[in-house]
Amino acid sequence: MTTPRILIIAGSDSGGGAGIQADIKTVTMLGGHAMTAVTAITAQNTLGVDAVHSVPAEMILAQINSVVDDIGVDAIKIGMIGGGFAARMVAERLGELYPRVPIVFDPVMVATSGDALADDATVAAFGELMKIATIATPNLPELRRLSSEEDPVAAALSLVSEHGCAVLIKGGHDEGEALADALIETDNITSWQGTRIDTTSTHGTGCTLASAIAFYLGAGCQPAQAVERARSFVRIAMLDAPGLGKGHGPLGHQNVRLDTGLGLRLNQVTVTGKDFAKMVGFYRALGLKQIVDSPENLYARFEAGGATFSIQCDPEAEVGETVAVYFECDDLDDRVERLARLGIPFEHGPRNQPWMWREARLRDPGGNTVFLYKAGEARRFPPWRLEN
Repeated sequence: MTTPRILIIAGSDSGGGAGIQADIKTVTMLGGHAMTAVTAITAQNTLGVDAVHSVPAEMILAQINSVVDDIGVDAIKIGMIGGGFAARMVAERLGELYPRVPIVFDPVMVATSGDALADDATVAAFGELMKIATIATPNLPELRRLSSEEDPVAAALSLVSEHGCAVLIKGGHDEGEALADALIETDNITSWQGTRIDTTSTHGTGCTLASAIAFYLGAGCQPAQAVERARSFVRIAMLDAPGLGKGHGPLGHQNVRLDTGLGLRLNQVTVTGKDFAKMVGFYRALGLKQIVDSPENLYARFEAGGATFSIQCDPEAEVGETVAVYFECDDLDDRVERLARLGIPFEHGPRNQPWMWREARLRDPGGNTVFLYKAGEARRFPPWRLEN
């Protein structure tokens, strides 16, 4: 499985919530390689945009040519463009050089805070970018401005007919608790329904969605599949946002590690036991964060570094010696000492092993073997790692 190479043409956000910064975080967390052509430098935070400095069009093109000529490109995401001339120059260059590369165009006009990020001349040039795009992702106000149609479906259909790109109708700016998104293609319509997430951490949702779509297109997904997976990434990043700033805060890109991506992901393990209360207390004491508590079903779930870990108790269960659960922690020795002081018994304390891991062994109240360990690079990159 190769690493998708995603070129991001967009403005910088000094607050780290949107723009190039959100794009890089999205592509990186999904497993791609992000390259950038910065179109503008902004001074902004969660409250608004204080200043914008556009990058000359020739410098934007130079960035594009420099990275793509050497590294190559599997998909392109276009966000904020510094001006109308730059938009036309980028459209011309991409149309000439990369006609077969998927392009996602997010026609950024207004920041989440309400500050304008594109003047009339720039918006007028957006048609040139839509002509080379695979998918355009305007929000509802942007969709109306681009098409002069009030009805979202009519607006999207007019853009698809005029420019040939697919258009994603995003329902985030609509009212009500129910949300609906729809991908309008020349020969197909795919829709998704969901519920609104009650949060003020919405800065960069559009940038994040467009970059995630570009990643999945670059990985070989079809448009509808790319949109579906990208929506999942955005929603989880909103649900796990860090709550920073005094206004519209950034998403929790850094927390979406194992929820969506390419290939198989080992992100959930369940063990059995007999005494539900003791099992819950044991794993909470280890330092896991409990996120589900269902004592009537003798079930609990915990978070552990992006993965989840569950216990399912059964008073009649027989625990075998066939499986051991490993939790890695960088503070291994201190953690073991702290747990031992709490009265948790260890079969042995931290030991250096021949396979280059340092391990401490114990058992949970159900008799399951548990290791706390520290491996660092030796877990995935031991000296004897097999190479393809």
